[in-house]
Amino acid sequence: MYMSSKKNYFYARNVMALAIASAFVGVTSFAYANDDVGLSSNQDPTKAVSADERIDQLTRQVEELKKLVLQQHQQTAAPAAAVQTTPSSTEATATATEASATPAIAPKTSADLLRGITINAMYDGYYEYNANSPIGRTNTLRAYDVSSNSFSMNQADLMLESAPDVAAGKRAGFRIDFQYGQATESMQGNPANELRPEVYRNVYQAFGTYVAPVGDGLTIDFGKWASSLGLEGNYTKDQLNYTRSWWFNYLPFYHSGVRAKYVVNDKVAVNMWLTNGTQQTEDFNNYKDQLLGLVLTPTPEVSWTINYYRGQEHPDVSYITNPSPAQQNLPNIQGTYIQPIANPADGKLNIIDSYATWQVTPELSLSGELDYVSQRLYSDSPAGHVKGGAIYMGYQFSPKFAVAARAEYLNDQNGLFSGKTQILKESTLTFDYRPEDNFLIRTEFRRDQSNSPYFLGHTTDELKTSQSTVTVGLVWWFGQKDGAW
Repeated sequence: MYMSSKKNYFYARNVMALAIASAFVGVTSFAYANDDVGLSSNQDPTKAVSADERIDQLTRQVEELKKLVLQQHQQTAAPAAAVQTTPSSTEATATATEASATPAIAPKTSADLLRGITINAMYDGYYEYNANSPIGRTNTLRAYDVSSNSFSMNQADLMLESAPDVAAGKRAGFRIDFQYGQATESMQGNPANELRPEVYRNVYQAFGTYVAPVGDGLTIDFGKWASSLGLEGNYTKDQLNYTRSWWFNYLPFYHSGVRAKYVVNDKVAVNMWLTNGTQQTEDFNNYKDQLLGLVLTPTPEVSWTINYYRGQEHPDVSYITNPSPAQQNLPNIQGTYIQPIANPADGKLNIIDSYATWQVTPELSLSGELDYVSQRLYSDSPAGHVKGGAIYMGYQFSPKFAVAARAEYLNDQNGLFSGKTQILKESTLTFDYRPEDNFLIRTEFRRDQSNSPYFLGHTTDELKTSQSTVTVGLVWWFGQKDGAW
């Protein structure tokens, strides 16, 4: 307000000066005109200044005065305008005080804390009938559906994931899967391969991920992860059949270590692993297993995976949880005592694994798997061999109804898988019904066969050459993760 009044004062003063100057010009011009008229006749006309010339001089002076007044007006108006758009010192102080009273970062809500993390859960249960009515209601050579004539919990799972997103500037991530139920007992905590199974029993997967800025991205995982040897996986909702194949049951379930994946282009990717071993969260020898894998995708509908795995699956120590007084001098890890094994076995395990999938049409899919496994006890011992494969077909009639079939062959030379030299075959037919997007009812008929009596019967001394089962599985899952788990 003060600056506005001051501006008006200067403007009025300059206008007044201009008016006075104009009046002065008029009076002076009139006087000069009279003087010119009253010149005496004896005055030298060459030295006299004409009235017109005098008026021109005064007019130029007035114009210069106008310009000066205009410049002063502009110089006075500009700072005033700038001051009007700038807060006063009092207003600036108040604003600064308000800003200092406001937190620099707004409090995070629970949604902010969980941003980028998916929380997912699954429950998988079943009832199965075995035509052999086996003693103890035990299904022979089954990985997950181990019980017959019993309402059973296959697995209950909780999965947390924060996946990397390079496009959004996020190169790091993690994943943790917790698992409970019969499946946990099948794949986790076997003292033959886990020397301290209780420590890691319910941690199915736990690994951190970093996408290194190499080429289009080098993905590196460190921790424990589900094995990708073999076509089938852990979560029933992502499989064609309810029961798992023998090859799923025989090939490794999980590994711990470090792995890397590099996508060369949209058709070729390379995998490399360095692990403690097969089903070994903690290593029980000094050898580190290796995998070299190749994933070929010639078209979006076809994928072909080729893996070679080499390891040593023989411990060089044994763990003792209840040591005798003489054993209490042995070294220990968190109260578990370690007993070295004299002359430990050092034979190698070799796995060649290959599988392919083909999405023939949006409704029809075909898959196949071929495997060869050899293992020695000592480096100079004869090798045992297991070879065979499986073929799959799936057809989606509608979003709610589907059918799938599997046929499998496993030649167990030297009994590496089953403990007995035999040829195993199985065929499976599966029907799916999905009342809701996250609820699956799966009905399955399966027949297992051997060229030798092997499957449990109704009594301990009764073995059969076949085993037929009917299964109803029910699977619920929830969460934000899209696609296969």
